[in-house]
Amino acid sequence: MSGPVIRRAGPDDAAALSMIGAATFLESFAHMIGVADIVAHVGAKNSVDAWRGFAQDPDNAIWIAALPATAVPVGYALLTEPDLPIETRDGDIELRRIYILSKWQGGGLGRRLIETAIGHARAAGKRRFLIGVAGDNDSAIGFYRRMGCEQIGTRQFQVGETLFDDLIVGMDL
Repeated sequence: MSGPVIRRAGPDDAAALSMIGAATFLESFAHMIGVADIVAHVGAKNSVDAWRGFAQDPDNAIWIAALPATAVPVGYALLTEPDLPIETRDGDIELRRIYILSKWQGGGLGRRLIETAIGHARAAGKRRFLIGVAGDNDSAIGFYRRMGCEQIGTRQFQVGETLFDDLIVGMDL
């Protein structure tokens, strides 16, 4: 079986992005967020309309990692203008979301997605790459550090009744 192929996503991919966004969020957080809150969050943040809006915004870039035989997505990355509680500067860009189904983690797909996003950011003249990450997600934090990121701030992120303490990491491009 071939590994996932990464391609740029557009508005026609909104349904696939909605599906992979919901699946990866559920897989990542089902053990800590109650059902009503996770359903409401996924419905608002990973709806087809929400993804279509991201895809139609010319300041955003989205990539899907899909299986070549079926075109079914197993991961994605979303690059946007920063929306973080830190002082941003001209040339900043945020990797707002990057998720991969657990079966496909650990084989280099995350690195490929981030390198694709970094290459896009550099080509667009961006100078700093920012990421918000759950503060207790040691594997993701370690991965971002290996990619060259350092902590530059913190934030709190709320999903229903659950409050997360996140780190904001970044690196110069």
